[in-house]
Amino acid sequence: MQLGAFSVSLSVKDLATSRAFYEALGFSVTGGDAAQNWLVLRNGGIVVGLFQGMFEGNLLTFNPGWDQHRQVLDDFQDVRELQSELDARGVELAVRTDPGGQGTGYLQLADPDGNVILIDQHVERPKGR
Repeated sequence: MQLGAFSVSLSVKDLATSRAFYEALGFSVTGGDAAQNWLVLRNGGIVVGLFQGMFEGNLLTFNPGWDQHRQVLDDFQDVRELQSELDARGVELAVRTDPGGQGTGYLQLADPDGNVILIDQHVERPKGR
């Protein structure tokens, strides 16, 4: 199963305060929009997303189709393929993507301890797959 790039998405109380904290740890802003209350920070291959007022709790996030530096992969397992494989393995999904859809899509599930996992594909499915 190819889940793609990994990041932690943190629900923060104050975006500016959290940004300053992670910058003190050596992270730098590489994406997002502070005016929309979200930023993406990177320290080498480690990615942390900061989100103020967008969701409750923290998320483990996987992005099919991207490498750890947000470069589009030539070949990857589409989110609809992942959904089918998870269904076959008996994994319960809280949010499903349209199995007949194309392009972007996302799934959401929780691990046995209630940690939320988001599988969020932002790129088009490879041609011929």
